[in-house]
Amino acid sequence: MTSPTLYDIFSSKKSPITKKENLGKALIDYREKQSLVPAQLVKLGFEIEFQELKVGDYIVKDVVIERKTISDFRASMINNHLHKQIEELQQYENKLLIIEGIDEEEIYPENNTINPNALRGFLLSIIMKYKLPTIFSRNPEDTAKFISVLSKKQTGEISLNAVKKTLNKKEQMQFILESFSGIGPKNAKKLLEKFSTLQNIFSAPQEELQKIIGKKAEIFRLVGEMY
Repeated sequence: MTSPTLYDIFSSKKSPITKKENLGKALIDYREKQSLVPAQLVKLGFEIEFQELKVGDYIVKDVVIERKTISDFRASMINNHLHKQIEELQQYENKLLIIEGIDEEEIYPENNTINPNALRGFLLSIIMKYKLPTIFSRNPEDTAKFISVLSKKQTGEISLNAVKKTLNKKEQMQFILESFSGIGPKNAKKLLEKFSTLQNIFSAPQEELQKIIGKKAEIFRLVGEMY
């Protein structure tokens, strides 16, 4: 039996009302209330529930999603926050990083104090070393559409028994150094053994760095200027 067509009775024209697709529930960290993504998810047909998530910003079916705006991504790379979040995501088989805002902001702005190759290296480390799928979305609406498509492809449910992981200071510093292009675990360890802290590394004379990592020392030049 064919379903009857619904019309908007408040409109002067009888235009059909589009029935929302029921996409199930999206669990959302309460700090995402400042984002426009939850409203877009509701428009697409999600039931949303805000709560304090131990890991990630969104949970849809069996996928944990960390969302970063481009400016958040760059800032959290410098302040050590993102590496901790990436480590925590490793608890889950299905996880995703969405970097939002490529229509609104350049990821490699000309006046940025972070070397573009350092950002590229960090992204490669996220994808290659930590096996964390990463996508770029245009804006909050695009982010919500990615989540919508994802929800239709996943069938399982996820446990919320996540544990926040705390890295010690040395592990945090090593993680940051490894994110730079061409700086692997061995070079990161050598740098920390020689200079002890990130500040010492970033402010060290280039000749000293070259003794340890050769031409790769160039990638620390612009970062060093911030210190």
